[in-house]
Amino acid sequence: MRNFYYNEKGFRECDSSLKAEWINIIAPDADDVRYLIKEEDVPAILLEYLEDMDERPRVERNGEWLMTIVRIPVQNNNGIMPYVTVPLGIMSKTPDKIITVCYHENDLTRIFAMHTCQKNVQIDNVSDFTLRLFYTTANRYLDFLKDMYNFVVGSEKSLSNSVANDNLKQLMNLQKSLVFFNTSLKGDVLVLERIQKIYEHEIDEDFAEDVDIEMRQADTTVGIYNDILKATMDSYASIISNNLNNVMKRMSGISIILIVPTFVASLYGMNVDILLTSRYSFWIVLGIAAVLTTIAFVCLRRLKWI
Repeated sequence: MRNFYYNEKGFRECDSSLKAEWINIIAPDADDVRYLIKEEDVPAILLEYLEDMDERPRVERNGEWLMTIVRIPVQNNNGIMPYVTVPLGIMSKTPDKIITVCYHENDLTRIFAMHTCQKNVQIDNVSDFTLRLFYTTANRYLDFLKDMYNFVVGSEKSLSNSVANDNLKQLMNLQKSLVFFNTSLKGDVLVLERIQKIYEHEIDEDFAEDVDIEMRQADTTVGIYNDILKATMDSYASIISNNLNNVMKRMSGISIILIVPTFVASLYGMNVDILLTSRYSFWIVLGIAAVLTTIAFVCLRRLKWI
């Protein structure tokens, strides 16, 4: 999918590639790849790098082209883990045109364009574009981390009375997403430092510091939430085990209670002479069974077995 944007106090979408100052391509098909290589003269090797799901964040030069790879967070609707990170490339050959390519569906570039329009941000060079995209990336990480935290808090109520493993499995998958976030953010922070050195005389130092703070805050938050999630999983694994023990204890108590009338009925159901010869023998035996069952119930109740 190709989108063209021109810059007028924010990136606004247009239909012509000639007017475009930013070309954004998400999940490119064969036609998009052909357009990039033939029309925009993008080296094919750069696209091959971005096609790799596990490509690490870095700055790559190829001839006159400069590409910055940043790993961005995306929701994973087709897999076990709710969130993953994918590579996004920021490519430029001339100062007046920027190309971003990501082989995976995401909404980060759309959010970035909307933000520049809402704030009337005028972006005049590649360095400013790259820093602001990093800023949006850091905020997107923080948004997903907040969603993760809300999910953990919402799961606490159901976990406290649960004996199933479903919620615990969801927390485990969430922890796997945090591992992806942690690794990707550390790489993004290193690339951000590299970018600040490359564009040392072009960037706004105050804004660059703000971006660095946001990225490091996201990195720190991942570590904190990972620790919280580990502690939560350990605690609720113990709770689930304890709840299961309580269920088994109740079932054992009920079994003991049911044994009493069964024993009495079995005793007087034997094909031998019994002491009771009254015509009320059945009701007497039933009464004995009821009294013994009640005694067993009271005793188990005091022991908190049921």
